[in-house]
Amino acid sequence: MKSQMAEAIKSDEKVPFHRMLAFASTDTAGNLLYTTVTTFILYYYTDVFGLTVAAAGTILLAARVLDAFDAPVWGFIIDHTHTRWGQSRPYFLWMAFPFAIFFVLMFLSPDLSQSGKFWWALVTYLLFGISYTGVGTPISSILPNLSNDSDERIKLNSVRMIGGNIGYFITASFTLTFVAVLGGNNEIAGWRNTAIALAIVGLALLMFAFFDTKEINTERQKSLPIMDSIRAAKSNWPWFILVIAFIFYWLGNASRSAVVVYYTQYNLGVKGFASVLNGLVMFQIIGMLLIPFLVKKFTKTHVLMFGLCLAAVGQVMISFTGKSLVALGVAWAIASVGTGISVSMPFAMLSDTVDYGEWKNGIRASGFLTAIGSSFAIKMGSGFGGWAPSMILSNAGYKAGATQTDAALSAIRFCISYLPAIFFVIGAAIMIFYGRYEKKETEIRATLAANREEVAD
Repeated sequence: MKSQMAEAIKSDEKVPFHRMLAFASTDTAGNLLYTTVTTFILYYYTDVFGLTVAAAGTILLAARVLDAFDAPVWGFIIDHTHTRWGQSRPYFLWMAFPFAIFFVLMFLSPDLSQSGKFWWALVTYLLFGISYTGVGTPISSILPNLSNDSDERIKLNSVRMIGGNIGYFITASFTLTFVAVLGGNNEIAGWRNTAIALAIVGLALLMFAFFDTKEINTERQKSLPIMDSIRAAKSNWPWFILVIAFIFYWLGNASRSAVVVYYTQYNLGVKGFASVLNGLVMFQIIGMLLIPFLVKKFTKTHVLMFGLCLAAVGQVMISFTGKSLVALGVAWAIASVGTGISVSMPFAMLSDTVDYGEWKNGIRASGFLTAIGSSFAIKMGSGFGGWAPSMILSNAGYKAGATQTDAALSAIRFCISYLPAIFFVIGAAIMIFYGRYEKKETEIRATLAANREEVAD
């Protein structure tokens, strides 16, 4: 009986490719909308909507910090969800419409006073962030329940990251073109129409994800009391380490993305090259494709550290490229290979820390642990990562649409090179402490498998 059950469980580990595509479409949808915000919102607020750079930076920080704390709330909600579709999957359906609607509202550009514009931007940015957490949290929390096999999880996550990069590539590379085509000479209308088009595509992709993903072992899922979800994090030190390192990744990624348009427009005098750089982020896929091969030769800890360090090297190289667009593109591509590894690995490793929490505390709180580990880390990192450059530029005397001073140009150059590199290196240093847990993973997974087989019998 046990051998038959083990055989059945083993056969369920292989996830059909069409379901991998459905899972990947969640991140494609998320990045189509979220990347538009993280890449262009600071520029949109200052140079299109008409806010000062200090006001825009304050909005990015305040909304992101407030919004970050809804991550554990969403985690609790998911851990308390029990439907015939599973715990996480229903939210692809339930949150798709709010996610799309709040995204469009951010780019409506109503004709308001400066005070009115500030509050419109703050409220819509906050609501969009909350709805993004409602979509992003189940994307991460569903992974431990798509397969119990670590290798399958890595494959699933790699396909998901590739899907996310496709979404990133489309919006980061072509948004400025979409704005020009859909708005003509009216930049405000261009941004509004572009937001509507992207929202419709994102909505459709989330519908596909809902209808074609499938959670396994739903009969073992049950609603968890809030205190049990909190206890799942108790003594889960690998989880804490991974969360902190991931926050520093997002600090680096957000700080480099926030100033791309500023750098190409003011330092290089070629604003359109921002789209080329954003397109080169597709080099992340190379890093993601390398992961399954790298983890066979090295520990996951070392692979993540390598990715962060490679990203830091690429960012530092930017400061030496001068006016050469080719050299800048090469440096940006190298950094993007590193960020491809760095952004993908933590999502797969979070599933391992969920296993550790179950082994250590007897509680499998996928929603809570992955919500903090993904959505909270993304928002805290993105919030401070977007705020830090805005404060540096404001203190350096940046003025929207004006000829910049040498101090402002130097500040922009620092924010796109050394600032993200510093964040990436700190994240790599923190991961040194994670290796001690990884040595126990095989033992922990074997114990959990034996426990599940006993329950099945």
